[in-house]
Amino acid sequence: MPNTKTAPRVAPEPAAPCCPPLTERPLTAEESVRTAAMFKALSDPVRLRLFSLVASHEGGEVCVCDISDVGVSQPTVSHHLKKLREAGLLTSERRGTWVFYRVEPSVVAAMGQALRPYAPPVPSAAGA
Repeated sequence: MPNTKTAPRVAPEPAAPCCPPLTERPLTAEESVRTAAMFKALSDPVRLRLFSLVASHEGGEVCVCDISDVGVSQPTVSHHLKKLREAGLLTSERRGTWVFYRVEPSVVAAMGQALRPYAPPVPSAAGA
C-alpha cells in the first residue's frame, strides 16, 4: 500500500523584501544584488510563464504534476522552478512524491513597490 500521508505543513520563513521603491532612495549594494536576482529570474520567458502559471492557479499553488505544455521538457521545468525558488519568488512543499509551488506574496508585493512610479508630494492646504 503506498504511503499517502501528507507531511505537516510548515510555514516557510518569510522572504526578505527586495527593496524600497526605486524613487525613494538609492539601493544599497545588498538590496541591488537581491533585487537583481529576482528580476533576472523573471527575465527568462519560460520562468516568467511558469511564475505566471503558479501565480494565477486556483488556490495560489500548483503541483508540479499539473505543469505541462510550457514548451520545455519536465527536467527543464524543474530547473526553472528551482531558479525561481532560489530567487525567493516561489516557495515549495513536498507532499508525498509531489512538490507544490506557491508564489511568495511578500516578495512580489515588494517588487511591485520597487517599481512604483514617482509621485511628487501634494502641497498641503495648511501651507497656503
